[in-house]
Amino acid sequence: MLVLIENGDNPRLYERMPQLDGTRVWTCTKRQETGGDPAERLAFSDYLERRGQQDPDLWIVELDIAKPERFIGVG
Repeated sequence: MLVLIENGDNPRLYERMPQLDGTRVWTCTKRQETGGDPAERLAFSDYLERRGQQDPDLWIVELDIAKPERFIGVG
């Protein structure tokens, strides 16, 4: 699971989701709009926590760089 951020803002969560043909593609499953309110930020972090509880082997990698989607071939 990847959390992609640019300059500490606008986090997007990408997960590899299964497709009908058996492959997996990176899909944006959650995002927080720029300057999001505190409830939105809390909902984003709660989602990450719940996903971690569902899968104890889950790795969450956070990239805070310019145009981070380029590393996974999206956007």
